[in-house]
Amino acid sequence: MDLRTNLPDLRRELDPLPVEADVPLAPLTTFRIGGSAAAMVRPRTPDELVHAISVARRLGLPHMLLGRGANILVGDGGFKGLVIRCEVAGVEFLDDGARVRTGAGVEVFPDLIVETVARGLGGLHHFVGIPSTVGGALWQNLHFLAPAPGRERTVFIEEVLESAEILTEEGERRTVGVDYFQFGYDDSILHHRSDVVLSATFRLEPAPIPDLRRVIRENLAWRDDRHPDLWLYPCAGSIFQKIEGVGAGRLIDQCGLKGKVHGNAAIFHRHANIIVNLGGALAAEVRWLIDLAQETVARETGYHLVPEIGFVGEF
Repeated sequence: MDLRTNLPDLRRELDPLPVEADVPLAPLTTFRIGGSAAAMVRPRTPDELVHAISVARRLGLPHMLLGRGANILVGDGGFKGLVIRCEVAGVEFLDDGARVRTGAGVEVFPDLIVETVARGLGGLHHFVGIPSTVGGALWQNLHFLAPAPGRERTVFIEEVLESAEILTEEGERRTVGVDYFQFGYDDSILHHRSDVVLSATFRLEPAPIPDLRRVIRENLAWRDDRHPDLWLYPCAGSIFQKIEGVGAGRLIDQCGLKGKVHGNAAIFHRHANIIVNLGGALAAEVRWLIDLAQETVARETGYHLVPEIGFVGEF
């Protein structure tokens, strides 16, 4: 089905979900870069999300699930398929008081962190300042290198996940435990199967609210020293996968590329594993810097940089 010429048919299939046409994707991503989606729906309940995914699968439509739009670069030519913008809401504190069930489209920060910290529940507060929906957090095993006196420790979302409701790639709606996700660093089963998260349940730990707020302040200060302010420097976070014991950013810096500008995109002057949009950047300009970093690092150090962000649509 050509979505641009068969929108009436698509609208009938997806009814009662409204279908939008030619939707700019740049404002829906943290990079603020990219062309338009041929069509978009915005499911707000698990049932609506199941309906949208099931229709796209049955019709064989090219489709993608979009949350907060972090960790992706959308091509200048846009995406010619159906974008399913997950806006599944709902935050419910369960009977024991220490567990919270939340829709896949709820933003971890600020929404979920604000609500849980206000109740004196810790665990999710470590991820303050990181743009992600709940579904995206499980996709990438959201993590944060938490500062601590004399040491640093990486905290992962899997540590507080109890269970999740998913739609499997076979079309079955199931509730699964944390082991199902086979979490790794920036990895989960969701990278290897077309399963979709509908909701998740987290088990948190009671803690004094002043202590939680202190950790939030420390984590935000740590991020501010190393990461760009997304309002000033839109970006997708780290561009390349972690190289244990070496660091992709350190390699790029050693090659003299920190601060390199191409068009309206630049390798960030404070963190060489981040490329920022200086205002009106094209996806092609970001890709040029990615290629430059890969080629230069390979030539001068022998290391191969592997992108960890996703490339969406036509470049």
